[in-house]
Amino acid sequence: MATNRAAEALGRSFLRYVESKKNLVGSACGVAGLGLGFAGVGGPYWPVVVAGLYGAGALIAPPETVAPPVYPDAAEQLGVVREDFGRLRAYLAEVDLPPAAGGKLAELTELYAALLDPGWVADALAADPEAVHSLSRAIRLDVPECVDTYNRTRWWTRLTPGGESPERHLERQLTVLYDEAERVTAGLREAEARRQQTHTTYLEERGRS
Repeated sequence: MATNRAAEALGRSFLRYVESKKNLVGSACGVAGLGLGFAGVGGPYWPVVVAGLYGAGALIAPPETVAPPVYPDAAEQLGVVREDFGRLRAYLAEVDLPPAAGGKLAELTELYAALLDPGWVADALAADPEAVHSLSRAIRLDVPECVDTYNRTRWWTRLTPGGESPERHLERQLTVLYDEAERVTAGLREAEARRQQTHTTYLEERGRS
């Protein structure tokens, strides 16, 4: 199996070189060398002339370029986050939470929904990759982990009561996530304020000129 894989890799490498610019340019120069050989240039050393021209052509050929990876743009990324948020809401609709934690979770999901709602707010969010990453991480990982850990810990607490309640831990976790989402919102608001100020300055300077 290893021998077969090595042979296949060698074959792919050979085919890539055959199709490469270096080989094509070198071959063209080699053909020109053959023409010179038939014309008598180089005498008995015409094979050396052909090989030299092939090598020279391969050296001067432009290097092969590999296309850089293409990543989804901000709008596509935000669309994926919206889909993840829809799955999160469907999951949360099936879980049973205590009133205090349930209220905090409702506030959190309402804030997420407002940020992701298509429109100028979502456009501002898409322009901030760090904000998109923070929101995506919270929706995909943090909130599901908080709720799932609460459900599992609550079961164990019933068997061995004592210590801080799982409900209190869940409330604290959701509060942290809500504060984080508010910081994202504040950052977007500040970015919009800076944009407005920049436009005001531009209009004032244009008016003076």
